[in-house]
Amino acid sequence: MRVLALSPGSLQQQLERLPALAATAEQLQASLQVACDPSHLGLWKLLPAVEKVIPFPFNAAPNLADWANLLGLVREPDFQACLNFATGRQVNLLLSMSHIPTRIATEGFASTTQAEINAGWLPQELQAFLTPMGVTLQADAFRLSLSAKAMDAARERQPSGDGPLLLLAPGAFPGDWPQERWTALPDTIRIKLPQLRSQLLAPDMPVVEKAAAVACADVVLSSCPITQLLATYCGLPMVTLGANADQIPQREVIRRLESPDLSSLSDADVMQALGF
Repeated sequence: MRVLALSPGSLQQQLERLPALAATAEQLQASLQVACDPSHLGLWKLLPAVEKVIPFPFNAAPNLADWANLLGLVREPDFQACLNFATGRQVNLLLSMSHIPTRIATEGFASTTQAEINAGWLPQELQAFLTPMGVTLQADAFRLSLSAKAMDAARERQPSGDGPLLLLAPGAFPGDWPQERWTALPDTIRIKLPQLRSQLLAPDMPVVEKAAAVACADVVLSSCPITQLLATYCGLPMVTLGANADQIPQREVIRRLESPDLSSLSDADVMQALGF
């Protein structure tokens, strides 16, 4: 079976769809093709079942020629289903001219089934897209599969030593926890845990490298939604700064510090959440 996913939107939205597409591939023994913005091509390399990633400028107001080219690509293979996360008249015209028998979307005249997304952790709420195909989604159980090469490269970038590694991943947005506190926190922790190693991730780090860095850590402290999802998909202990209840699943190893102004969080607040 072959399944097409039309996946516009941000990097975070692509990440939120990973568990749903992984479940589709596994339970239907399907191969996947994903159309997404060119800037997100690397992300889909994290999902081995994706046989092809189609660059499409969803985020740049595609013109008629772009849609015509995409139609040619999606009509050539024999797709049995389409998970359409896009909206609008043009994408519906595209799908109505395709030969794909099952077309699932939240709206649109070309859909054969409409999915109703409820409030909650979005990776799990995408179950609504999978139910028509008989697929069961357990997004909380999804784990990333990373290559040995990527993991080895991540370990080479780690600081030396044998102590536990704390990965710090600021979001670098207005109102984030101040940079000087991110920088100073590891030394404060070392007063109680001298062998601690720490690594500060750059917000603009490529997503595959970031995923490997996260997977090789022992605990994550992050205000970055991308890193928070990656750590969730790696099953790591984590303290999130600013994440809402519907952005992260409920787990014993995940602690959330919520505040409308992260700069108001003290070092003591963060230390306590980390278990110190």
